Amino acid sequence: MKFIRFVFLMLSLMLALSAREQVNINFSNLEITDFIKLVSKITHKNILINSKVNGTVDFVSAAPVYDDELLGVLVSVLESKGFTLIEDGSFYQIVPSTEAAQNNVRVVKPGQSLFGPLMATQVIVIKDEDVDIVAAKIRYFISKTAKLMTMKESNTLLITDYPKNIETIKKVIQDISSNNQSIVKIIPIQFAEIKKLQAKLIDISKSLFNPHISSELVKIVLDENTNSIIIVANEKNAQAVEALIEKLDIASNISNSVQIFNLKNSDAKAVLASLTEIISKQTYADPLLKPNVSASEEINAIITVGEPEIIKGIKYIIDELDIEKYQVYVQARIININKQNAESLGVKYGFAAGDVSASGLYAMSANFGSAALTSAASGAIFDYLGALGTGARSGLALGATLDFLETNGASQAISNPSILCVNNKESSIYVGNTISISSGSTVGTTGLPTVSYKREDVGLTLKIKPRVSSVDKVTLDVETILETVIDNGLDGGVPVRQPVTSKQEVKTQAILRHGESIIIGGLVKSYDSKSKTKIPVLGYIPIVGEYLFSSSQTSYEQDNLIVILTPYVVDQSEKLSKLQKDLGILATIQKEYDKKVFKRIEERGKVEASDIDTIESLKKDTIDVDPVDDVSGEK
Repeated sequence: MKFIRFVFLMLSLMLALSAREQVNINFSNLEITDFIKLVSKITHKNILINSKVNGTVDFVSAAPVYDDELLGVLVSVLESKGFTLIEDGSFYQIVPSTEAAQNNVRVVKPGQSLFGPLMATQVIVIKDEDVDIVAAKIRYFISKTAKLMTMKESNTLLITDYPKNIETIKKVIQDISSNNQSIVKIIPIQFAEIKKLQAKLIDISKSLFNPHISSELVKIVLDENTNSIIIVANEKNAQAVEALIEKLDIASNISNSVQIFNLKNSDAKAVLASLTEIISKQTYADPLLKPNVSASEEINAIITVGEPEIIKGIKYIIDELDIEKYQVYVQARIININKQNAESLGVKYGFAAGDVSASGLYAMSANFGSAALTSAASGAIFDYLGALGTGARSGLALGATLDFLETNGASQAISNPSILCVNNKESSIYVGNTISISSGSTVGTTGLPTVSYKREDVGLTLKIKPRVSSVDKVTLDVETILETVIDNGLDGGVPVRQPVTSKQEVKTQAILRHGESIIIGGLVKSYDSKSKTKIPVLGYIPIVGEYLFSSSQTSYEQDNLIVILTPYVVDQSEKLSKLQKDLGILATIQKEYDKKVFKRIEERGKVEASDIDTIESLKKDTIDVDPVDDVSGEK
């Protein structure tokens, strides 16, 4: 019982001591210094006046006020004069408001509530927002003499102001933070291509949310390691983006974005080079839309990965590049014509044969043309050959001319190669030998020379690159090289000197029709031909036979190398076998034609020869007539 009474007495004493007293004050035109003294007396607080505060104050009270409220009134009066009241231990002192922060203003721990009329300093921790941005927003809420400082390293505000102002600022900051409170969401992506999905989400968010409002700001980040989309936004916006991801993260039809194009006529590596060059020069709004292409040489196919609409354009290019290529089958005849023998042959049969150039051969072939033979003997066959027969009709006379020269020893066929070329690609054929040519010698320690050799190709090289402009017209880039050995450098089978070779080369371009022949010539080789004749038995007598019964003759010879090319355009591969068959038939026709034309030429030559004998005989008879037997009797 005594303990209870003791507790009761102590509580009563504490309530009595802490009880707020009310005072009645009402004054007019009171000096501020006197008002300070009045407040000190009523509140029982010692107040130090460091500076003189001038002015008067009026206070009108309709009801009593509490004694502790007088300090707030005094602070308001002093604030109006540029001063404030601060607590300094057991007393108060009056200081200029601008210097309050430097005069041991009460510091309150972060998070604690402030009360009372006196200035205080408190640190405010800013969350979810940049401290400088917050400081700019709440600067209008502080008093004129307050001090505000930001610390970026800790994202905090340091403010010295009156407690009511600080509490107001704290409430405003709390409201700002609650409205701009961001959350982080990590959403795994299962089906969609994550980079493309991120690009779509960023474009959509710009339309849905205002990026200029910080509370509406949405950040969308991708994490390739977890194949996830990371959203940083307020809860409402984050939920909106998450709903979009659920709708967009669906399995795509892979057959529309990955396609394999098997090539039928073109090389995959060459087509890939063309596609890569085209794609590299294209500009895409989104770099992620750039397609990927590669080649599989094993199956000769192009593999594409990209947007379906872009793949459609690539497919069109591939289709155009993979069309069946034209092929050109070229028959070549490389012939060496001796000018002297051709002239003799022309004199013998009564037609011009001395000029063995292209124009001369065409002029000579006029003697071998026979419309009757080509139309009557082989008309049906030419109709069967079709377009090939059209060109072959004019070529029969030229073919007969060349065969006639060769048959009579005026020409020699060097080679008759045939080559099949793909359009716009060079093809070549080589026929020849490889010889050894000394490249130098060295003397070893034994004193004997060691000869080193190099191998050289000597023969015929034919290079042709066709360019088809239509089904019946082609441009040929032709290069023909003929190398022969003039002197093998052997004496009795023993090499005594370097071999001597000759080289003849033709490089030209010609535009020809299907089945049309062209003569390329102009390479002339001149040399002296030596011949020796001996009288049988006597001419072989040593010394005497050499000088008395044998004779030597040196003649000037001239050979012309001509190349005759005949191209045949093949637009479809299955027509190649038919072309071979047609050319076989044409060769048979040429033989029959040659036989008939040669027979006609020889018969005409015999008639002309007998006419010449008759004329010579008449001339001889005229010369041998005796003048006495003249009918006229005149001498």
